[in-house]
Amino acid sequence: MDVKDKVVIITGASSGIGLATARLLARHRAKVALAARSRDRLNQLAAELSSSFAIPTDMTSEEDVRNMVEKVLQHFGRIDILINNAGRGYDAPLEEIDIDKYRQLFELDVVGPLIAMQLVIPTMRKQGGGMIVNISSGTSLMYLPNMSAYSSVKRALNSMTLTAREELAKDNIIVSVVYPYMTLTDLDKNMFGAEGGDFEPFEGEPDANLPPPDPPEYVAARILEVIETEEAEQYAHDWMKDLG
Repeated sequence: MDVKDKVVIITGASSGIGLATARLLARHRAKVALAARSRDRLNQLAAELSSSFAIPTDMTSEEDVRNMVEKVLQHFGRIDILINNAGRGYDAPLEEIDIDKYRQLFELDVVGPLIAMQLVIPTMRKQGGGMIVNISSGTSLMYLPNMSAYSSVKRALNSMTLTAREELAKDNIIVSVVYPYMTLTDLDKNMFGAEGGDFEPFEGEPDANLPPPDPPEYVAARILEVIETEEAEQYAHDWMKDLG
């Protein structure tokens, strides 16, 4: 799919991968709807990007997600692409996972994207097609200590994505998943369970045998690539296909 003139909702657009993706797609002349909790950051970004629209949204609130979709339709008149990028991490051994925090993580990383998908599908179907891109994590391809909470919710997102791809193919709605590698974002500031240190998405310093973390602009380029190729899965690096 060519993103030129397409209306694209990007959740988690105020920083990191979402911010880089918004800027990249705007440069390719997409009309970007910017969704995140931070009103001030969104307004600054909307002022920077032409043909953009800011919608402060809490993806754990069904009412907010519904409002987001309705406002985009009112503003642009259509929705061509949904990028479910908003998310949060959790770094803790399995026996120390706080159940309430895990429920919050599941609400943001799985339920929020599910609601957004359910809300845009009827519009895309009426338009004759569209695309949904869900941003997962390389941790969902591995079994890493302290990552069971985060990995499990992203695995759920993976399965939901690829199943939806099969279900919606008849409607010309393409559903794809992207697996970022360690990425230089501020995810660690908002993650559950971390006591300082870096989480990108791994805790501490990267293994000397692993490549260095990617800048968010690199992941944004992979997101653009999967939109253009319409492949089911997009890995940040080819070697990640053999993980797990």
